[in-house]
Amino acid sequence: MQSKYYNEAIIGNKKMIATYTSKGEMQRMYFPSRDSRQYINYFHTGIKVNDSDLIYLHDDINNVYKQYYDTDTNILNTEITNTYFNIKILQTDYFLIKENVLSKKYIFINEGKIDLNTQFYIHSELLSDYNNFVGAKIVNGGMMQYAHDFSFSTFSKENEIIKHQINGSKENIKRTEIHDKDYIGMSNDTSIAFDIGNIKAGEKRELQICILIDDNKNVSDIEDEIERIKRIDFDKEYIETKSYWRKYVKTHNGLKLKESKNSYDEIIFEIYKRSILLFPLLTNLETGGIIASPEIDENFSKCGRYAYCWPRDAVFITKAMDILNMRKETEKFYKVFCKKTQSRNGMWEQRFFTDGKLAPCWGYQIDETASVIYGVYEHYKYSKSEQFLKDTLQMCEKATDFLKRYVKDMLEQTNKYHVSYDLWEMCEDIHLYSLASIYSAFDCMINIYSILRNNTSDFENNRLKDEKNAKSTKEIQKLQLDVKKYINSNLYDDEKKSYVRNANDKKIDISILGAVTPFNVFTSKEKKVQNTVERINLCLRTYTGGYQRFEFDNYLSGNPWPIANLWMTLYYMDSGEKKKAKECFDFVVKTASKHFFLGEQVDNESLKPNWVLGLGWSHAMFVIVLEKLYGNH
Repeated sequence: MQSKYYNEAIIGNKKMIATYTSKGEMQRMYFPSRDSRQYINYFHTGIKVNDSDLIYLHDDINNVYKQYYDTDTNILNTEITNTYFNIKILQTDYFLIKENVLSKKYIFINEGKIDLNTQFYIHSELLSDYNNFVGAKIVNGGMMQYAHDFSFSTFSKENEIIKHQINGSKENIKRTEIHDKDYIGMSNDTSIAFDIGNIKAGEKRELQICILIDDNKNVSDIEDEIERIKRIDFDKEYIETKSYWRKYVKTHNGLKLKESKNSYDEIIFEIYKRSILLFPLLTNLETGGIIASPEIDENFSKCGRYAYCWPRDAVFITKAMDILNMRKETEKFYKVFCKKTQSRNGMWEQRFFTDGKLAPCWGYQIDETASVIYGVYEHYKYSKSEQFLKDTLQMCEKATDFLKRYVKDMLEQTNKYHVSYDLWEMCEDIHLYSLASIYSAFDCMINIYSILRNNTSDFENNRLKDEKNAKSTKEIQKLQLDVKKYINSNLYDDEKKSYVRNANDKKIDISILGAVTPFNVFTSKEKKVQNTVERINLCLRTYTGGYQRFEFDNYLSGNPWPIANLWMTLYYMDSGEKKKAKECFDFVVKTASKHFFLGEQVDNESLKPNWVLGLGWSHAMFVIVLEKLYGNH
């Protein structure tokens, strides 16, 4: 598979997402979930003008690009102007809301003085393997590519194919000399062409391309489905799709932010709205599972991949969802996804597919388990639903039992549970952030017991249950104190005058702030915490004002992370240092992408997003900061 990085734009509906480059090239398409089935190796489009070779829309020396979303939607527009022939192509991509269909509309405008005889080409290669081999078949108006368990049909609503090639089109597509007598073939690499016609100066033409993904049914059933899709009024669908997303943004404007004439506040508002539009594209609506980000690196060339659900990342995202009035989605994450993925021993593994199946892992992170308990209680604080606490109580109790065993093992040094990865998944040890998450999970469990004991009849009418929970509360309280004592005894370095992330490498790490926010082990005003923040500023703050994750971070050159800056923002807001909070926040605002996505990292030289774009955790932290700035639930 080709290596493809940097998703500049993301679109989707309830079952499908696709990602694009800044030049409008579709890189990936996922169906029926956000993570487990990607179809495209490449999907290239181009035009032949008069006697030219193929002019790729995504890659030609004479092409000039402009890309933008329709305001407050997941409808993407890419303008491609070929300066040699003075032809402009407006490409509009969006998923229909109620169909498994991608609409790709092309408007061709002759901005020159000579007639342009124009043909349109599609050259696509699907991912194929021995267990799911891809073939192709010509259908009315297009091409159906298929394997044992799916069909991927690309066709025009009204135009007929003028030529095609199923086998070996890689060799001659650039010369636009595709030709084939066969209507069916054993190839995952196929080309089709449509006649746009002779476009006179000042005239325009349109082409409506559809991509339908479905199960591999009987051929006649697929062909019937293609014909049904062709009868759809796509102008009406475009209006309805635009209306759907704009209504979605309004409905989920939980902070009730408004447009501002101030350019700085306007950028904040745009990042906020893009966050609202992003979260549903990351979420499996059937299970509530949430991917960290659309995939960028299927070949594992630089990372362990991103299109999986980490419980910890999802907990931060669900808090943002609660702020944005997406509370049904949040509740589904805890009541469906978390229950489905919890191990018998009470823990959660590192990551999962969004349908709940275990994904590839390389160890466990104790904060994944602790975070879920924290998240359950955080959701209650927004929903005030005691029924939700009752529905998730047994799950939280099992998780708490696992955390108890972890802490006892750590204190007794039996080396059975206590070594886990840190939240960055790079270092196995006993970590301050992990212990802070456990401290908070214990605190949340105590609060959950208190709420249920005081406000429901279940405990009043069941003496044994009440006694059991009272006993558990006392045990948890003791272990909570033990965790805090352990941190102060083992994870504060007197020489550095700072807390350190673990007792072995003693590195300064932005995640140490987790002990203040959100986990409340310490307050922002404590002297040791203030010492630590001074050390963080000495070790992690770069000359641009961006913060790295930890000392000597070398992942992709050790760039600043928006998450780190947002963590510092939350700390300074908590400590009442508004000017410093704004400085940290400003870095995130000024380094958003042109479409207002937040990256995982920021290039310290160019101050542009680097690596992952549309990272759910970054957007979640941004929304959490905005709640602190603009209002409380």
